[in-house]
Amino acid sequence: MANPDAYAEADALMRSDFEHYCAKCVKIKAKDGAIQPFTWNKSQHYVHRRLEQQLEATGSVRAMILKARQLGISTYVGARFYHKTTLWAGRRTHILTHLDDATQQLFGMAKLIHKNMPRDYRPKDTSNNANQITFGLMDGGYSVGTAFSTSGKGRSQTYQLFHGSEVAFWRNAKDHFASSMQAVPKAKGTEVILESTANGVGGTFNEQWNLAESGKSDFIAIFLPWFWADEYRQAPPADFRPSAEEAEYAELFGLDDEQVCWMHFKNLELDGQEGEIGWMFRQEYPATAQEAFQTSGTKALILAKYVLRARKRVLPPQRHAARVLGVDLARGGDDDTRFIDRQGGVAGALINETMDTDDSMEIAGRLARILKHHEDIAMAFVDVTDGGGGVVARLGELGYGARVTGVNFGAGATDSERYLNKRAEIWGEMRDWFKDPAGCQIPDDDVLHRHLCAPAMGKGMGKFDSRSRLVLESKESIKTRLGFSPDGGDALALTFAEPVALAAKPTDSWRDEHDDNTDFWTS
Repeated sequence: MANPDAYAEADALMRSDFEHYCAKCVKIKAKDGAIQPFTWNKSQHYVHRRLEQQLEATGSVRAMILKARQLGISTYVGARFYHKTTLWAGRRTHILTHLDDATQQLFGMAKLIHKNMPRDYRPKDTSNNANQITFGLMDGGYSVGTAFSTSGKGRSQTYQLFHGSEVAFWRNAKDHFASSMQAVPKAKGTEVILESTANGVGGTFNEQWNLAESGKSDFIAIFLPWFWADEYRQAPPADFRPSAEEAEYAELFGLDDEQVCWMHFKNLELDGQEGEIGWMFRQEYPATAQEAFQTSGTKALILAKYVLRARKRVLPPQRHAARVLGVDLARGGDDDTRFIDRQGGVAGALINETMDTDDSMEIAGRLARILKHHEDIAMAFVDVTDGGGGVVARLGELGYGARVTGVNFGAGATDSERYLNKRAEIWGEMRDWFKDPAGCQIPDDDVLHRHLCAPAMGKGMGKFDSRSRLVLESKESIKTRLGFSPDGGDALALTFAEPVALAAKPTDSWRDEHDDNTDFWTS
C-alpha cells in the first residue's frame, strides 16, 4: 500500500521546486527531434531567478524579456505556465504570438508536455482542439491567439497567466498590449511574460522595454545575450585569425576562440563585412540591450564599444582632478531630471540618480542637499536651456551660488571652429573623453549606456555643417526616433561645460606646507 506521507512529500516537492518538476516530469522536443527531459540552460536559470525574485517581492510577475535567438525562453515559459495551470485550480493561460504557425508551435509544445506528463500530474482535459485545452474539473486551461487582427485579443476574457511571444513583431501591437493588460487582473499569483527578439528601434515593445528598464512600469527588464547559448560556438580553422574589431569584442565580453569563430561566420551569413561586425548580427544576436535596439544605417556619435569598455573598467582614485556635477533638467512629459558627478576619468562614483520631476524648487532642494553633504563637489553645471534659471537662482539664495553654474545648450561654443553650439561642444568633449587611451570609468548602468549612445550621425540626425562644425542631433529628434530623451547623456556631458581647477588645500602657516617632508624638520 502506498505511503500517503511519502506521496504528500513528493507532491510538495513537485509544486515547490520547478526545476525538479521539469527534470522529472516535463518532456520537450530537442532540435534533433528527440523527445527528452527538460533540463535548464544558463539563460533559463537566469530568467527563473529573476522571475522568482519579483514574485517573492510583489506577489505577481510582470516581465519583459529581450533575447538573442534560440535561447529556449519560450520552452521555459511554456513549462512554467503548464506547471501553474495544472497544479492549481482556476488558472487560465493565454498564448499570443505574431504568426499563426508560431502560435501553433507554442501551443503544440504545451500539448506535448501534456501528452507526456506522468499520470499523477496530468489532469483530464474536457476539450482539446486547435485553439484551446480545457481542464474542466480544475476550472482552468489554455487558449491561443495570433496578433494579426485589427483589434486586441481577449478584451472580454480573464486570464491569470499570459505568454506573449515575439512581441516586437506583433501587428497592431499597441492595441494587443493594452488588451492583454486588461485581461490579466492585478492580483496575487498572476503572471504576464512578454518575450521577443528585437525588431529595430521604435514600436510598442521597444517603448515598453524602455519604461521597464527605467523602472517606470510594473515590468522588469530581462536581457539575455547570445553567448550564453552553449551551441553558439564553432571550432576555428587552423588559419582563422579574428579581426581587430572581433578581438576587441571578444575581450569586452570574455568570449573564447570557438565563440568568436561562430560569430565571425554567422556575421557573414547576415551580410556583415569581413572582419566588421554588422548591424544585422548585433540586432539578431545582441550582446547588450543597446545593440538590439538600433537602426540600420545609423552610427552613434559615441560608439557602444567605448561605453562598454568604460562600464567594465575600474580606475584608481582621481584625487588630481576636481569633482564636478552635471544636472540635466526635465522638461515635462516623460523626461527625467538626472544628476551625475565626474572626477577626472571616473563618472558616477558619488552621484548617479534620477528624479521624476520638473519642479524647480524640488530639484533645487535636492541639489542643495547634495552640495551640502558633498563638499568636494567644486562645481555643479545646471542645464538652463529652457527654464532652468530658477534652479540656479534658488541655489544662489541658499548660499551655493559660487558652486553652481548655469549652462545654455544653445549658447555659443567656446571652440566655435569645431562645434555649432555649447551642447555639441560638451558632447564632443565627452566623446573624446571616452576615446582617450588612458581610459575612463562609468557606472554599469544600462539606462545611462542607452542615453550615451542615443545621438546618431546620419541624414536628418547629427552631422557636420558647411564649416565642418559638429551639429548634434536634437533632443526632439532623438525622442521621436528612439522614444526617450537622453537625460543621462546630457547630464554627464554637462560636466565638460568648463574646466574646473582643483582647489588648493588651505594651510594655517608656512610650516603646514612642509608637514609631509620629515627631512626638512630633521636636517
